[in-house]
Amino acid sequence: MKTALTFVPLLGLLLAGCAASPVVKTDADPSADFASYRTYTWVKKPNDLPPLQQQRLVAAIDAKLQQQGWTQASNGQVSLVANVATREKQSLDTFYSGPTYAGWGWRNPWHMGPMAFGPGFGPGWGTGTATTTVDTYTVGTLVLDMFDAKTKQAIWRGSASGNVPDSPQKLDAAIQAGVDKMFATFPDKPAS
Repeated sequence: MKTALTFVPLLGLLLAGCAASPVVKTDADPSADFASYRTYTWVKKPNDLPPLQQQRLVAAIDAKLQQQGWTQASNGQVSLVANVATREKQSLDTFYSGPTYAGWGWRNPWHMGPMAFGPGFGPGWGTGTATTTVDTYTVGTLVLDMFDAKTKQAIWRGSASGNVPDSPQKLDAAIQAGVDKMFATFPDKPAS
């Protein structure tokens, strides 16, 4: 049974382990003038994370916003709110050994049921075994909301969801990959 590390389950939120990429969704207010925004303020950082993971996540988001020409300010034009949630999931895998129909050959009438007329040659039925394994894993989700500080209206939302990686190194890579994918469709940089 696979289990997630207890100190990092809240941050696997960004990516699906090392094999699959995160599920990322974004939405923007079409009437928001992203070219007019130059500054932002963190109103709520993802507090449910261990300190190092929180620092890395915030730094990754800050770097993406700075690439847009935005700077962090104490009273920014855009307010950022980040939330993290996790949940345990399970998958069941069943493997069968041996066929349920063994083909033609010698048959035993005591195992054939009411249609058996005695020992002889004919179809034989074999019994297989089934083994089911349970895989428990943690799925995490990050939701980043942006609000216009003056109007208090939502202007952008990004979410990334995936399996929690099982090591801090994979977790760091997951954070960066999730943020990269989340900001891949962010509105264009402001005109210079």
